[in-house]
Formats: sequence, C-alpha cells, structure tokens
Amino acid sequence: ITIPLTLMVMWIPGWFQNITTNLFSSSGNILLGGLFPINDLTANWSQNLGPNSIRCDSINPNGLGLALVMKYTVDEINATPHLLPNVTLGFEIFDTCRQSFIIVKPTMFFLTNGLSENVSVLCNYTDYNARAMAIIGPQTSEMVTIIGKLLGFFMMPQVSYGATSDTFSDKVQYPSFLRTVPSDQWQAAAIVDLLKKFSWNWVAVVGSEDEYGKQGQAEVSSLAADNSICVAYEGLIPVYSDPMPVVLDILDGIYNAKVGVVVVFALPNPSQIFFSQVIQRNMTGVWVASSAWALSDLVISLPNIASIGTVLGFTDNTQKLSLLTSYVTVLFTRMKEEREKGLLWKEDYFPMANPCPSCSNLSPNNISLITQPVLQRTAFNVYRAVYSVAYALHQLLDCNAASCQKGPSTIYPWQLLEVLRNVSFVIKGKRFQFDSDGNPNVGYDVLTWNWKNGTFNFTDIGQFYKTLKINQSLINWYTNSSEVPMSTCSADCESGQVRRVKGFQSCCFDCIDCKEGTFQNQDIQCTLCPQGQWSTVRSTNCTLPTFTFLSWSSYEALGLTVVAVTLIVCQGAVGLLFLHHRGTPLVCAAGANVMCHLQQPLSAMFATVTLSTILGISLQVKSLFTFMKIVCVMEFPEKTPTHLEMVRGPGSWLVVLACCGVQASLCGWFVQQGVSLSVYLSTLKINFVRKFLRCPVDPMVGLGLMLGYNCLLALLSFMCTFMAKKPSRQYNLARDVTFSTLFYCVVWVVFIPIYTGLDEKNKSVAQMVAILFSNTGLVAAYFLPKCYLLLRNPDLNTTEYFRIYLEATPPASEKDQDQ
Repeated sequence: ITIPLTLMVMWIPGWFQNITTNLFSSSGNILLGGLFPINDLTANWSQNLGPNSIRCDSINPNGLGLALVMKYTVDEINATPHLLPNVTLGFEIFDTCRQSFIIVKPTMFFLTNGLSENVSVLCNYTDYNARAMAIIGPQTSEMVTIIGKLLGFFMMPQVSYGATSDTFSDKVQYPSFLRTVPSDQWQAAAIVDLLKKFSWNWVAVVGSEDEYGKQGQAEVSSLAADNSICVAYEGLIPVYSDPMPVVLDILDGIYNAKVGVVVVFALPNPSQIFFSQVIQRNMTGVWVASSAWALSDLVISLPNIASIGTVLGFTDNTQKLSLLTSYVTVLFTRMKEEREKGLLWKEDYFPMANPCPSCSNLSPNNISLITQPVLQRTAFNVYRAVYSVAYALHQLLDCNAASCQKGPSTIYPWQLLEVLRNVSFVIKGKRFQFDSDGNPNVGYDVLTWNWKNGTFNFTDIGQFYKTLKINQSLINWYTNSSEVPMSTCSADCESGQVRRVKGFQSCCFDCIDCKEGTFQNQDIQCTLCPQGQWSTVRSTNCTLPTFTFLSWSSYEALGLTVVAVTLIVCQGAVGLLFLHHRGTPLVCAAGANVMCHLQQPLSAMFATVTLSTILGISLQVKSLFTFMKIVCVMEFPEKTPTHLEMVRGPGSWLVVLACCGVQASLCGWFVQQGVSLSVYLSTLKINFVRKFLRCPVDPMVGLGLMLGYNCLLALLSFMCTFMAKKPSRQYNLARDVTFSTLFYCVVWVVFIPIYTGLDEKNKSVAQMVAILFSNTGLVAAYFLPKCYLLLRNPDLNTTEYFRIYLEATPPASEKDQDQ
C-alpha cells in the first residue's frame, strides 16, 4: 500500500497495514451487528406498494461515516491483543434508511439461528445461538421504537449511539437497550437550565412529530412549567406527511406569541424544512437546538442561515478520535489502488444486499466524510458503544492480557447483556459506565453557531453534567444591541412587589406593591407583619418600630427654645422692673405682690410640667385673680369699697387658693387617670416603622378640662372688663385685662381644631406654640403697657393716677378740684 505524503509525517500504527477494504462486513469469532442510516429514502414513501418497493439510493454522508467508525473501532480492538486475546471480533453493517420497512429485515437477520437465515420459534431461548452477539445502533429513537421490544424479547444487547428518547429507560419495555448518549430527560433539563441562566421565561417549543421530537417536546414543556418558565406556544413538524402547511402555522403561532426564544427539539430533516421558512419570513431570535440538529449540515448549509439570529445548541460530550482520519485515509487509498489494479471491490462476506454499491468508488478525495465537524463530534459515541461490548466480552470470557478462559461458542447474548449492564472501563482517560436504566455517565457540550467574515464554525461555550456551566463571554449575540436578548411576558417585579397573574400563564402578571404592615415573603402574595413589628410600602421585611423625639438640634426645637428664652427674659425683666418699683401705685394696682407670694407654691404644684407650662399657668392664675379684683371696682362703683376691701384682704387669698385648688384637683385627676410611658409603650399597637414619641395625653378629657378651666378664667375676666368705661384721669387697667385675656382665649380656641388634625410630633409643637403665644400675649398685653409707663412716664406712677384701683374711690372731678 502506498502511504499518502500527508500521513508520512505522522505516526501510523502497524495494524493499519492489515486494513481490509470490506467496509460493511468482517468475519470473526464473535459477530457484532451494526445499524446505520447509510442511505436516505429516494422513493415516495406514500406510494409504497409492497415490502420491497422502497428505494434508498442516496448516500447519507453522516451515516456512512459513522459506519466507517464502527469498522475502525473493531479493527482497533482486534489489534489490541490484551483486550480480547485470541478472539476476533467480526461485524456486519446494514442500512436502516431511517425507515421501519428497511430496519426490520436486518434486525430479523441478526436474530437468525447460527449461520442460517431462519429465526427459530422456541419455548425457551436460553441456549439460542443468534447470528449476532450484540447490535450497535440504530441512530434514531424512531427506529429503536420499531425493533427495541423485539430485541428485548431475545435479550439481545442493543447499544445505540444516537437514540435519546427517555422512553427507552423503561427496562420493562426495553430490557436489552443501552446507549452511549444521554437521554432526552437530561437534555430537557439542560435546556431548561439554559433558559433559566438567561432569565428566559416566555418561550416556544417546537418538535418533530416522531418519537424523538414528541418525547423531547413533552419533557421540555413539563420541566419548564416546574421551573416557572411559560411555554407560550407548542408545535410539531410532521415527518410522514407534507410538513409545509403545519410549519407555516407554527411560525404564525411563534410570531403571535411574541417570544424571543424558541426551543427546536427535532430531527435534521424537519429542522431543515422549518428553518427554510424561518429564513423566508426573515424571522430572527434565539434558537435552542437539540442534539439531533445542532450539528446538522442540512440546516447549516441553508442559504442565508446566518440571518436567523443566535443558535445555542447541545451535543453529546465526546472526544476526538485522533487516528480516525488517518485510518480512513489509508483505507480509501487502498481502495483506490485496488480499483486501479483492476481488482473489483466487493463485499465477499455479505449475505444480504450491499448497503452501498457506489462506495466502491471512494478515494482519499472523499475524506470529508470523516473530517466534517458533525461526524468528528459524534464518532466517539459509536466508538464507546463498540468498546463497551468489547470490555463486557473481556469479562464474560474471563480474559486476561494473554488469553481468555472461555471460548466464544460457550456464551450467549443474554449473558453478555447481564455483564454489559455493569461494565465499567476507562476510555481515552475517562471512566465510562451505564446506570440501572442503561443510560451512560455522559453529559453535553454546549455550543453556539458563529459566522465571521463569511465563514462558519462551532464554538464551545460550556458543558452540562448534572449542572450547567456557561462562559457567556464566548457567545456572540446576533441582536441589534449585541447583548443578551429578553424573552419574558412581563418584566420582573421589583423588591417589595408581588405578582398578580393575568390570564392562564403564570409568566404574565402585574406587579403589586405590598402595603404598609405587609412584606414580600413570596412571589404571589404579601405577608402580614408579626405583632409588634411594622413595615412601609414595598417592604421585604418587617422591623421593630423606631421612636424619634423632638431633639435639641431640630429646627422646631431651636425655634421654640429661642421664643421660650425670649419670653422668660421678658418675664424676668418685667419681674425685675416691678421689683425695683415695688410699693409704687402702679405695681400695687397690678396685683404683683399677690402673685409673687404664690410663685413658690405654684412651682411646687406643677413640678412635673415643663418650665414654660409652669410659668404660663402661674401667670394666668395671677392675672385672673387680679382681674376679678378690678371688676368690682369698675362695674359696681357704689359697692366697690366693701367688695374691693374683701377682695384685697383675706378674700383675695381665698379666691386665688380656690381657683388654684380647682386646677390642682383637675391636674391630680389627670395624673391619676393617665398611663405611664412604659405602660403606654407596652400596649401600643405597632402599625409604623418610625414614629415620634410624645408623652401620652390620656385621658384627653383631662387635658381639655385643664385648658378649658384656664380659658374659663380668662373668659370671666374678659367679660368683667370689656364693657368697662375708661376712668377719667386714671390708668386704664381694664384695657390691659381685656386684651390679654382676649388674646389668651383666641390662641386656645384656634389651637383646638389645629391640634386635632396634626400628627404626634406636630401636636407637641402646636401645644408648645400655643403655650408660648398665650403667655406672650399676657406679657405683651398686660405687663408691657405698665413697663412702658414705668420707663417712659414715671411721673404718672402716683397714687392719684391709680386711686380707683388702690383705694376703690373715684378720683376728684375737675369741678371739685376747682373748688
């Protein structure tokens, strides 16, 4: 054999020299059957008139390439003496054409008794010698559905390199089925994890109307629903009838559903038809490809396929067979040389029709059968399948590195099946084994389709084995923004919001804010806060309340303090001024002495009230009793000597003490009925997160009585003086009383409606303002005129000018003075 120049620089195993040019059969001690889609259907299936009228004459490059992988693997095993020493594996490969009419015949042939062409009907098949020891294939789930149960009846080991339907995990229905590719249940889980990875929850799922597509679509839709992903549209592409009308309806449904991501779980041929129409409609989006078409040349070779957008696909996790290309190159070279020498290529050891008559013309020019990316990524599945049988035979024949203790004629397929289910071996540096359902410990590679400068290539972006790992930086998003596209019915709710579903799809919803006193604990409803806690609008948790106080640094406190200090200074100035002029007629008429006497008792009585409140009440009490004394002078002049003397004497003490006693009683009752701050806090209903804390005003009636009582005294004083005439050539004390008490009453009357409409903090501020205003009014209206007289008109500070108030005698008239 002439070695091509391209291979001379490579290391070539010696066993390459023993390669035979028989592509589809080879004799051996133990025979393996192979089922591969070497050809595609060329006749109209609907016009089938008999069992032999179906024609499959169009070569399927991928199927033929996979068949060559089986030949390569068997030759490699036979060249490995320590695996099956003194035992030679043989093989027979048949075409399935992906048609039920075709696959049944070779399957029955593998089940024939010995080297005959008859299938024996027996009561017990324990010692039945079938022609094949195990079968590699077929590729698709549809074909396994046809022959799987039949092979299961004979307990014939069947190792598929491409059938992924999870139906075959049922060992009751398919007891002899195993595979070297993961089941669609895993693929569906991988697809759903991919959707979750990019937060796509509004998708369409399209499948082919066969076992593979229907099962895969159902698995994806079911898992999607379990993971809060809504399938907006589902469709099946017909396989055995004209698919075009249905495909057009599917595309309409996808468009109307307004989805940005479509999962296509279909075989290559239906996928080709589907995407040809996608291209015609100029539809773009993200297309998630199942393993059946993720590497398919039928789809990749479509004109303008790059216009469809982004394709993310799953393929079986495999390894590259480094010697495969060299092997096939040597094989094709030998076939060409034999053909040039006039040696007609034929399958000498082939009992049935040649699956590929035109393959006799293969040459190194056809090496693309093996170098195509699709085959390079799928060849390892066939390689694993053949090796799993070989390692199981190694155990069953009790082999060591030098020999096998049992002979090939002493074993049966059902015995091989039992060993095969539990076989475990290392292949290309990785351990391989089947689980109890015949599924392998194999995951997926995740890839994307890339177009750059008119060239196409696959780019691996991650893997899936129980969990998904993705390198997003390797993905080129073919979108307007070159960023991850969105595919949601409704935007995600923000923190503190819950979903209110619209219609029947859980992914379509309105976002509702959680109200005060509730928080977002779940996605679908707000939860009430526990007792003693509260929350604000759109909260994700409840908190214990925080109380604020009127701090010294606040603007309100600073303003009130300034006013209070100013008032205190004014009151102090008045006191000092009156003290300096004590004993003068004006000071005596103002009644300051009596109030000075009551200063310490009043301070002791109201020790628990703020300084401004103590001072305000003291001034009010002092002023009111002074007014009562003045009333008698002005309104009842004929009786004033008697009454005024009574008021100025011990009676004035009794009036003041009586009034103070009433107020003290009211204050005592208020204190006795009120609650302490600690009790108030312990019984407070929490419906807030942050609240201004003020001393409890309870009972409110008590506050009203205390304030009302003071207003009553002011009102009585006002009523006794506002109609009084101005005495001639005398100080008008009634004017001071009238205006001061009027101002006091107005302040507190206005205070009531304002107070009831304010919050806790502003209630405190309003009450302090009222106290300051009322006291300021008393100081300004009652004392400032007197201060003005003392400072600016001291000559009027005479007994004569205040006679009516001091002696209860009217001043001398001008006529009397003239006399």
